[in-house]
Amino acid sequence: MNCDEIAALLDRELRLSAFSDVSNNGLQIENEGPVTRVATAVDASLETFEAAAARGAQMLLVHHGLSWGNSLARITGVNRRLVAAALRHNLAVYAAHLPLDAHPRLGNNAQLALALGLTRVRPFMDYHGQTIGCAGLLPEPLTRDAFEHRVREAVRPRRVERFDFGAPLLRTVGICSGGAPEGIAQAAREGLDVYLCGEANLVAYNLARDWGANALFAGHYATERFGVRALGEWLAKETDLSVEFIDFDLPY
Repeated sequence: MNCDEIAALLDRELRLSAFSDVSNNGLQIENEGPVTRVATAVDASLETFEAAAARGAQMLLVHHGLSWGNSLARITGVNRRLVAAALRHNLAVYAAHLPLDAHPRLGNNAQLALALGLTRVRPFMDYHGQTIGCAGLLPEPLTRDAFEHRVREAVRPRRVERFDFGAPLLRTVGICSGGAPEGIAQAAREGLDVYLCGEANLVAYNLARDWGANALFAGHYATERFGVRALGEWLAKETDLSVEFIDFDLPY
C-alpha cells in the first residue's frame, strides 16, 4: 500500500469530513514509495520522527500533528526542522485530532471508558458543537480514593491531580481526554459524580469548586495514548501492515 491508500482508509473510518477542527486532519506529509511499516504515537515531534525511523516505519499516525490552522504558513525555525526530519526519513505523517477523540470504538474517550470498565456508555461533552467525550456507569460505587486507584491501574499516568468538591461516593463518570477543563461544568449539569480529563488548571479548579464537583486529571499525554494505539491495532487487522505504538511515557 502507499500512504494515500492508507490515508483514504483512515479518513473513512474516522469520518474526518464530519469534524471542524483547528488541526488539519488527515495526511499532512506524504512519502515516496510503498508503506509496509507504520508507527503510531501521540505527538508529531522530532523525537517521534527519529524513533519511527529507527523502527523502519515509512508512515507515522499521530493524534497531535504538525499542521494546525496556518501554522505551516512559513517553514522556518522548528517547522523547518520538523518537516526536514520527516522528508529526510521519507516518513509520511497522518494526524487525527478531534475525530480520534470522538470515535465511538477506537477513540481516546471510548477506550478510556473501556479500560475503566464503564457500562451504559453514551456520548458526552459538547466541544464547539461536536460531541467528543463519553459518559458511563462504574460497575459498583467507588470512593474517590478507590476511583483514583482504578484510574492509576487503567491509565498508568505519571501523576494524578484531584479536586474533591463533590459527593464522596462515585458511580457516574464523564470523560474527555487531553485538555478540556470546561467539561467539569457539563458533567455537573448532567449530574455526573466525577469528571476525568487530562490537564488540571486554574479554570478547572474554579469550575470544580463553584459547581461542587469532583474531577480527576491523569495527564494530557497519558489519557491520549489510547486512541492512536487502538487505531494502529485496527489498521493492522484491516491490512497486512506492520504497526507499532511508540510510547514516551511523558508526565504532562
